[in-house]
Amino acid sequence: MTDMETKQLTEEEPGPLKLIFNYENVFYSFFYDDTAACIHRSREYAMNYVCSGEMVLDNGEEQIHVGKGECVFIPRDHHITLYKKPCNGERYCGIFLSFTRHFLREMYAQGGPYKVPAHTPKLKSGVIKLPRTAELTSLFSSLTPFFDPEVKPQGDFMRLKMQEGLLALLHIDKRFAPTLFDFNEPWKIDILDFLDKNYMYEFTQEDLAHYTGRSLATFKRDFKKISDLTPEKWLIRKRLEVAYALMREGGRKIADVCTQVGFKNQSHFSAAFKRQYGIAPTAVTVS
Repeated sequence: MTDMETKQLTEEEPGPLKLIFNYENVFYSFFYDDTAACIHRSREYAMNYVCSGEMVLDNGEEQIHVGKGECVFIPRDHHITLYKKPCNGERYCGIFLSFTRHFLREMYAQGGPYKVPAHTPKLKSGVIKLPRTAELTSLFSSLTPFFDPEVKPQGDFMRLKMQEGLLALLHIDKRFAPTLFDFNEPWKIDILDFLDKNYMYEFTQEDLAHYTGRSLATFKRDFKKISDLTPEKWLIRKRLEVAYALMREGGRKIADVCTQVGFKNQSHFSAAFKRQYGIAPTAVTVS
């Protein structure tokens, strides 16, 4: 059990918990043999799916019952009591998935289905019982082979499952996007560190502000302190610098380098490269 949930005793002495698999405390599954309660406390957004048995979520004002084949979404920084118990002769078995800030930032940076539509409202805070969908059923059913203790989950496979879970939520309700991809918090992340790691992606200044935990005005002010260039020109220069270094190493096609560093158009890449270095990409010699 991770420190996300603190196990507590109910009036009935709970049976032992059995952890089935655990992938970096982000994706894990476990059995309960008897009624048991735990306090859910997590800094991350989470999904909890019931494979068998029943789960009851109690916030002190209402109870949400989650049966076999059902799933709930739990907001980050949310405290709630979970009761996990047998039902219809089957012990409780559940699968837990959390979405870390690091993972959500990476997905948001990729754009596409992870972009937040303009003026989309956020979801109301609180636990949400999700509708049964083919995507959710497929996702969690595909994880049951790992109930075999001899079968170990692989990192790249589990990462794909996290992406499946994220897309399943976005398909259920578009309001999950501004909720999950809200990075405006009291803390900030270093702008240059972020750009150095994500220069290959397309960003507007609004994206960069959102992604680094700043208002647009604060982002513009902070960026001027670290560069005389605009963010757009800084990204282009960075991509060209990386492209030049890659071509100096040799063994790569220009088209591949162009795509790798984030240019969508090879002719645009070639023109920008010549403006910066005075030579065409084809003229770069291997070091």
